[in-house]
Order: sequence, then C-alpha cells, then structure tokens
Amino acid sequence: MPTDYDGTEYPEAESSAGVVGIPDGFQRLWTPHRIAYIEQGGMSPGDDCVFCTAPTLTDEQALIAHRGELAYVILNLFPYNSGHLLVVPYRHIATYDNATPEEVAEIGALTQTAMRVLTQTARADGFNLGMNQGAIAGAGIAAHLHQHVVPRWATDSNFFPIVARTKAIPRLLGEVRDEIAAAWPQ
Repeated sequence: MPTDYDGTEYPEAESSAGVVGIPDGFQRLWTPHRIAYIEQGGMSPGDDCVFCTAPTLTDEQALIAHRGELAYVILNLFPYNSGHLLVVPYRHIATYDNATPEEVAEIGALTQTAMRVLTQTARADGFNLGMNQGAIAGAGIAAHLHQHVVPRWATDSNFFPIVARTKAIPRLLGEVRDEIAAAWPQ
C-alpha cells in the first residue's frame, strides 16, 4: 500500500486500465452523498430549462439563496468552490446584451450582495465573477443567462485539481444555501 507523507497507508487509486473506453487520466474521489443533488437536479437534454424550473420549486429544493424582483441567486450544483453562486434573471434570455437595463441593474446589485454575504459567511478573500456567453465560450447552460460568483481564499491550498484532477468541496450544498439565505439582508 502507498503511504502519505506522514506514513499513513491508503489504498491505491482505482486504475482505468482494462476498462471499456479510453482511459482519461482522472483518479476518482467517490462522493455517494452527491447522488441526492444528481437525482433532484439532473435534467436530460430536451427537458425544460433548469433556470426556468428552479423558481417553481421551494428555495430548499432548488438551492435558491435569494429571490429578487427580476433575478434570483442560486447555488451551483457543480461548484468550483463552496459557496459558488449563480445570479440568474427569471426571464429566459441567452446573452447579456438581451437583458433590460433593469435586469442588468438587479444582476449587478445581487452580485454585490452575494459578494458581501460570502465575505461574511465564508470569509472569502476574493472572487471570480464571470458570464460565459454561448456554448463556444464555455457556457454549460448556454440558453439561459447566468453570472458566476465564485469565492476564493488567500489560504486556499486545495491541491487536488492540480495533483489529482479532482475537486474537493468541503460542505454540503444544502448547508451552504441555508447559511447564505439566513445571512442575506432583508
């Protein structure tokens, strides 16, 4: 058995050798607790838009942290970091240039509030903000505009993506949603 730097033994990572298909080089970190999010939130191509469906559910079911007048704030089901939020207009539009001035203003205001709340609750030291416009630009859901608010930390030493090509998310999405929703200014 391989050992860690402190001598702790751990099992060998599962090899993809001999498996049908082409090995992809990824090691696997099994997280069976995430099946709840997959079963609740997974949608097949051709299904209704997940961002149009989310507001029809309860905040807890959809992981909505705050509902505004023209846009809402929801946790990303597949986050880059704990607290990764999306600011989404209710109206089904694909790109930022299709947003009304009022939607742009509310998306901006909700983004600012999200940053303040994440600074307070998660003690974020910085943020990555962004909108991927269109599938060619990397938008996972290209048909419905959404802005990412990703908290970052000066002390973040998460080496998994670099060493093991794996993301480690330390908190369950429901817990993070509850904390952010409770801290959101009324």
